[in-house]
Amino acid sequence: MTEPDREELQRMAQLVEVNRERLQALEQQIRNLEGIRIEQEHALEALEAIPKEGVKGAMVPLGAGVQLIANIPPDAGAVVDVGSRVQAEKTRHQAMDILKKRNEELLTIMTNVKEDYDELENQITILANRFNETVEGLQETIQKPNPSNEHEQDPLPKRRRRRKRGTELTLDD
Repeated sequence: MTEPDREELQRMAQLVEVNRERLQALEQQIRNLEGIRIEQEHALEALEAIPKEGVKGAMVPLGAGVQLIANIPPDAGAVVDVGSRVQAEKTRHQAMDILKKRNEELLTIMTNVKEDYDELENQITILANRFNETVEGLQETIQKPNPSNEHEQDPLPKRRRRRKRGTELTLDD
């Protein structure tokens, strides 16, 4: 194998590996976005479950399996993170609209990331196939005997067959 071929194979292998790492990062990003989407969907469902006339004795989850029992008046609003950890009080209807809009934006982002994922996956497949074809081509080149080598081997004297045990003569003798 010549040095340029070896370098080309190493470059292709590194490119495949780097792209696989990028693919894993995109997979992780998709999982994270899906988790955020589900969390927002649950919050939206919880807001929608509160009747307009309010609720007495509602259990509000605080986390770690702890819930707070509270009365929710009919005009109670919700506190929503509006960005950069700034929170604002909104009506329940406004909070639901914000969550719906965020989920739409999130779905658009997830679609774009999935498209990037599919495109990168195709590139990896193409690179891996090209790598395998190059390796196969090099193996065929190595396995084929060179015609110049065959001529060099011909001048060697051939061994004569030895006689079998006994005195029988063969046609080769």
